[in-house]
Amino acid sequence: MRGGDGILGARNNIRSSSEAIILRIRTQFLKRREKWLVILGVLLHAVYMLSIFDIYFKTPIVHGMEPVQPRFSAPAKRLVLLVADGLRADKFFEPDSDGNYRAPFLRSVIKERGRWGVSHARPPTESRPGHVAIIAGFYEDPSAVTKGWKANPVEFDSVFNRSRHTFAFGSPDIIPIFCGALLHSTWNSYPHEYEDFATDASFLDEWSFDQFQSLLNRSNEDAKLKHLLQQDNLVVFLHLLGCDSNGHAHRPYSPEYLNNVKVVDHIAERVYNLVQSYFKDNLTAYVFTADHGMSDKGSHGDGHPTNTDTPLVAWGSGVRQPVPISENHHHHHNTVRFVDDHVHDSPTPSDWGLDDLERLDVNQADIAPLMSTLLGLPGPVNSVGNLPLEYVNLSEVEEVEAVLANTKQILNQFLRKSYLKQSSSLNFKPFKPLGNYTLVLDQIDHLISIRDSAAAKRLSENLRSLALEGLHYFQTYDWFMLMTVISLGYLGWMIYLILHVLQSYTALPESFLRKDQSVYSRTNTWKVYLSGCLLMGSMCIILLVEHSPPLYHAYFAMTIFLWAQICCEYQFLKAMWRYMLGKEISYFVKFLACFIISVVILEILVKSFMDRKIYTWSFLLVGVIATVYLLRSIPWDSGIPVFVWLACWFLSVFTLMPAEIPDNTKLVIFSGFMIVIIGVAARYLDVYARESKYLFCLTDVIKNSKSNVLFLFQVLLVFFSSIMVSVSTSHRAEKQELLALHQLINWSIAGVSMVLPLFSPPAVLSRLTSIYLGFAPAFLLLSIGYEAVFYGALALALMAWMLFENVHLSISKTNKSSTSIKPTEDNLVLTSGDRYLQLSDMRIPLAFMVFFNIAFFGTGNFASIASFEISSVYRFITIFSPFLMAALLIFKLLIPFLLVICTFTAITKLLRVPLLGCYFLVIICSDVMTVHFFFLVQNTGSWMEIGNSISHFGIMSAQVVFVLLLFALTSVYTNDIQTRSSKRLSYKDM
Repeated sequence: MRGGDGILGARNNIRSSSEAIILRIRTQFLKRREKWLVILGVLLHAVYMLSIFDIYFKTPIVHGMEPVQPRFSAPAKRLVLLVADGLRADKFFEPDSDGNYRAPFLRSVIKERGRWGVSHARPPTESRPGHVAIIAGFYEDPSAVTKGWKANPVEFDSVFNRSRHTFAFGSPDIIPIFCGALLHSTWNSYPHEYEDFATDASFLDEWSFDQFQSLLNRSNEDAKLKHLLQQDNLVVFLHLLGCDSNGHAHRPYSPEYLNNVKVVDHIAERVYNLVQSYFKDNLTAYVFTADHGMSDKGSHGDGHPTNTDTPLVAWGSGVRQPVPISENHHHHHNTVRFVDDHVHDSPTPSDWGLDDLERLDVNQADIAPLMSTLLGLPGPVNSVGNLPLEYVNLSEVEEVEAVLANTKQILNQFLRKSYLKQSSSLNFKPFKPLGNYTLVLDQIDHLISIRDSAAAKRLSENLRSLALEGLHYFQTYDWFMLMTVISLGYLGWMIYLILHVLQSYTALPESFLRKDQSVYSRTNTWKVYLSGCLLMGSMCIILLVEHSPPLYHAYFAMTIFLWAQICCEYQFLKAMWRYMLGKEISYFVKFLACFIISVVILEILVKSFMDRKIYTWSFLLVGVIATVYLLRSIPWDSGIPVFVWLACWFLSVFTLMPAEIPDNTKLVIFSGFMIVIIGVAARYLDVYARESKYLFCLTDVIKNSKSNVLFLFQVLLVFFSSIMVSVSTSHRAEKQELLALHQLINWSIAGVSMVLPLFSPPAVLSRLTSIYLGFAPAFLLLSIGYEAVFYGALALALMAWMLFENVHLSISKTNKSSTSIKPTEDNLVLTSGDRYLQLSDMRIPLAFMVFFNIAFFGTGNFASIASFEISSVYRFITIFSPFLMAALLIFKLLIPFLLVICTFTAITKLLRVPLLGCYFLVIICSDVMTVHFFFLVQNTGSWMEIGNSISHFGIMSAQVVFVLLLFALTSVYTNDIQTRSSKRLSYKDM
């Protein structure tokens, strides 16, 4: 008799007693191993989840470098830094509707006595990282994720640290970051209460100016302050928050925002006049810029040009004069990109009216070395900015010295990182391009001594570029090793799970045992364990010598342990290899097709995390394919092919809808009626179509009058919940308080309805219909719009999946006998009545993965979770209670998952496949996606982009626990589900 497809062996009923004993011992071992596998899976995913923080989110900041003293005199005695928070470059440079420019003073500076350009910020375009880039010269520390992006977790150097004294006034969110622990600083910030989005925030900018003006006025009466102000190396920092606050509250096209640009310009003019009249020495340098821009929606954070492009204007002592663009001036073709990924030499918009002046764009971190050079100070030791030499008015020799000081400062960071890594590495791999850096420095000094400034500057700039590459090299030094270990760990875990499934839930063990009883011999496993322990011990010693973090030990230990377990199955692997070689070519084609289809489906699911519309096209295609398959086997008039087609196409609509669900109470009420209609249709099939050969296994054996009463009660609860949706919403619309009685009714309806499925008949269709109706009232009461319709659409699609599997089962039974896939009496792993898994059963976990993901992405995405409508919980609670509200939100998200899990469990019972075996296959599929997301984690971009990449990886890593918990929760409803035997139907009829 012919065996089943895929991983099946033929069964021989006559076996020796020794075979039975060996198999029984083996199955008992596998049964015990399953518990440890679940525990190991939870532990492994928890440890490996933390690996991304050791790989992607390590701080680039190092300490211990000596500051580089510049070998030229300071061009300026003091510097005034004006930062207009949230000011877009285009709104600053372009004219208003009347043709008048919004910043007349700074525009006159650009045309008459300074240099200008666009400063390119790097995402995340937020206030703290933007100011850190301007003042300290480096971009967002990726380890700030551990602080919730609210603070820099590692101390860093800045221009303010190097100054003799810093005077700073502005926002309480920015000023304390740089001056809170700085002894040589005088600073003040307004209370948080001043940041009121309901008002015109330009008064915050006036507050900063008033503080500076009062400081200068106070110095006339304070001799000590007067003396301090006359010193050199001073920095004045005014943080102007108005544009940011008005942009958030009113959008950047609003009169409030555009008027704030004029306010900022007026403040810059008054600061200039005040400083010039106070000091009267023309030794002040001025820098005006912004930390980030503002999108048209009034937000910022990502890499859109409206967020990354900010104005930069510099003038005063030490700054070059404007340079007109002659007619024969041509930009050199330059494909180098800025940190925001915009190409150099981008054309200046004609409406800016600055086409006749040379524009000098910079990276935001380049402003820090610019300010240090103007003051003649050592650059911040953590800075990665390149000095924009075109802004500084220095002699040719001083230019070389300035570039060389900037180069040495970056080179010192490289050397420090190289030293730290070398001192803790047994096999250190240096950055070869900088192996001869001392010779290059000597050559630069020689060129300076012979007055070849051009060559010295070129060599310094080249050395600086190599130093920046070297910094990146050491920042990612351990990446390859860690990613290899983690990837091997995931691969080992998946292979180990596959081996367990093959040994516990397929017919392969019996097939191997008949040919060779030594296939399960574990006499030499002690050698494998000894080798594994020696390797693990050696790696731990190496990691200890290299002062590696403790988690590094866990990564290696987990990976080595898994591969040691795989090596212990050497005899089984060898037998499986011989088994595979004995198969026909058609088997390999079938196996390869299954593998390719599985990987394609899982990759589509990975892509769906970024674009949920993929599910629309997927279900449109699945509807057609499933219908064509069914039509080849069953008649059209059975209705099942049409139902499957329409159910898939109906579900495909929802991922085209907005993730932010709009309010639509009428749609929620309509959904209640739709849910009832679906429930009535399912009940009709259960009662009147029970003898249909396509529904036989799904229906109940005997009619039960009690089940009719239960069904009617559940339908009434769904109706009542729809009515309460209308009543609760109308109270809120009229701004009336929701009565305590109404809240009690809502809680009672939701609670009672979820208990009723426990009393429904255990037949597949009856129980699933009852579960569907049982969770409907709670979901309706928590719905605000189209997600209530999605609940019905998901139920229809799950029913289509159930019918498809039932038809497939019927077809399979007519094509071959099922005896080839039944387990032997000695198998203790499989539950009584379950059959062995086949290769074609891989469709079950794959379908589960698709439905499990559509249960979430059908009505939203990760961003929409954090912005749920308060009205969705208003029907249960009206007093603000964050924990209860969050619990209700999570419960609402869980309900579609519970439907999927219940259907999945019912299908395993219908097909008589082992539930735990299918669970392990689901985990294997999840881990394929987890590995992909592991390589998609990013530490640059907006905080949302970084956070989403972490969330994707974390969610897939946690799925091993999440799915297991959902199985435990739903087992209350699904444990006693029963299917009718199909033996009453003759194979001829089927």
